[in-house]
Amino acid sequence: MQYGFIKVCAATPDIRVADVEYNCRNIISDIEKCNAAGVQLAVFPELCVCGYTCGDLFNQSALLNAVQDGLSEIVKSTKGVNTLVFVGAPVIYGGKLFNCAVAVLDGNILGVVSKTFLPNYGEFYERRHFSPAPKECGEVILCGKKAPFGSKLIFRAENNPDFSVACELCEDLWAPDSPSVYHAKAGANIIVNLSCSDETVGKADYRRDLIKMQSAKLVSGYVYSDAGDGESTTDMVFSGHNLIAENGRILNESKLFENCLTVSEIDVKMLSGERRRISTGFFAGDDNSGYREISFRTDDKEGEITRRFPRLPFVPDDNGALAERTELILSIQAKGLEKRIKHTRSKTAVIGISGGLDSALAFLVTARAFKALKKDTKDIICVSMPGFGTTGKTKNNSSELISALGATAKVIPITDSVLRHFKDIGHDKDELDVTYENAQARTRTLILMDLANKTGGMVIGTGDLSELALGWATYNGDHMSMYGVNCSVPKTLVKHLVKYEADRLGGQAKTVLYDILNTEISPELLPPDKSGKISQKTEDLIGPYILHDFFLYYAVRWGFEPEKVQFIANKTFKGEFSEEEISKWLKNFYRRFFAQQFKRSCIPDGVKVGSVTLSPRGDWRMPSDAVAAVWLENIK
Repeated sequence: MQYGFIKVCAATPDIRVADVEYNCRNIISDIEKCNAAGVQLAVFPELCVCGYTCGDLFNQSALLNAVQDGLSEIVKSTKGVNTLVFVGAPVIYGGKLFNCAVAVLDGNILGVVSKTFLPNYGEFYERRHFSPAPKECGEVILCGKKAPFGSKLIFRAENNPDFSVACELCEDLWAPDSPSVYHAKAGANIIVNLSCSDETVGKADYRRDLIKMQSAKLVSGYVYSDAGDGESTTDMVFSGHNLIAENGRILNESKLFENCLTVSEIDVKMLSGERRRISTGFFAGDDNSGYREISFRTDDKEGEITRRFPRLPFVPDDNGALAERTELILSIQAKGLEKRIKHTRSKTAVIGISGGLDSALAFLVTARAFKALKKDTKDIICVSMPGFGTTGKTKNNSSELISALGATAKVIPITDSVLRHFKDIGHDKDELDVTYENAQARTRTLILMDLANKTGGMVIGTGDLSELALGWATYNGDHMSMYGVNCSVPKTLVKHLVKYEADRLGGQAKTVLYDILNTEISPELLPPDKSGKISQKTEDLIGPYILHDFFLYYAVRWGFEPEKVQFIANKTFKGEFSEEEISKWLKNFYRRFFAQQFKRSCIPDGVKVGSVTLSPRGDWRMPSDAVAAVWLENIK
């Protein structure tokens, strides 16, 4: 597939205990379905060729001979099939019996991975029949051919080195010293697990959390195939709980008690990039001692990307999670400001209130910090500075919000000051250019700074992460403050934070905050239209923030190339924005992101709240004169 996506499948076939012919027929049928669907990696359950619950039948030569014959049929059936398959079977090696995963591709056995940790407690008694994996890799004769054997095997695609796979089996994952830890350190991007985990109350949640956290801990994909209906129910029931995870996120999972094929796509290119970014030594190349790497070749398959990319990557989908996350973010912002106020012994906090979203959020955060410090909100000095573009709606909303939160209001018109400044520098007041706009922003900042000095306070910055990314701020104007509480909050999240606080506060505050939420985003630096409404609409000029925040997340957080960002944006926003619009605004994003780095190189202090921040002292270091040509040329 494209852009590093590997289509994977966790398959649970119908089986009968000890009926090898029946089981292999169903396994082969599922392999054919996987191949037809463009699956590049298919994983089947533990010991599925004969059934995990065979008990002492594992000591019967008749069963083991049938397994050999069945495996031969499975191997033959994969001739010409472009899917790497892992299937579970008992295998004899060195006169002992091992619980194994057999890796098969295009009519060949690539390797046989043996289980390391054998459960021998409760309902499990694997040591009665099987031996743990040997410490060293060797070779086994299986289906008449030699194949690598052991627990330390990595399978890597010659034509896509990021597509690297290693295997563990069921209990291996539950063990404190899981083989998957060493597999990841040795370079495996995807871990597959062939399992037969019986179902008991609460176990599905535990299993899901374990797999999710293992994939996060190892920065890996994790494909977990579980045995289902067909295993013996003499003492246990098996649910076929298949899971596909990627770096801490469940991409897909099956319903319990429904044997099925569970499919998704793992982004191995992203995983490789994230490991390089972390660079803590965990994935250093000296951790592959004893490993044997097996090369294979699989051609890219055409197939639909089934996984979903959230439209609002900075905002949780789940309403419950959103409320919890929102409260946490507001607490982080307020706690950062609380510490800064205490450290500087500031008597006041000075905020420029525009009637827009960002200044409303900064004000709400400051009110929280003052409450925590047991300071009177009257010492929050909110300054409304109407200028050439200020409309009646935003001016009134500013006044009402200040009143609702009990802060001190100051109204300082800037029109006369800016006109005098125009006269001083010889600028024509009728020339509505960048000087016309920026002179207003810098005048406002001058007022706020001097007022903070006068009252023994500090200026609270209002600019958000999206504006920093695009450079949508006046250098040494609204770009500057004494502490920026919104600096790592993107615009799409600002809306949710303000709405949350509106609902929490209720009353007059809720009414005015909802009106602010419904006001078009604008710096209000150009005169209103003839009807007195906002004429300068930010998103008409620079593009929709919902797109820019999407671009920002995948370009900065994951380092995706522009063409890949464009690909997933086209998929995500299909029917909402045309491909031409997405291409246009993506180009604009990269142009502005590169050109405006000089502003980010000297931004004020401000607290980090999420995984993306552009502070030059924290997560993002970039030369101000870097050239965007390579990125722009990559956009279709």
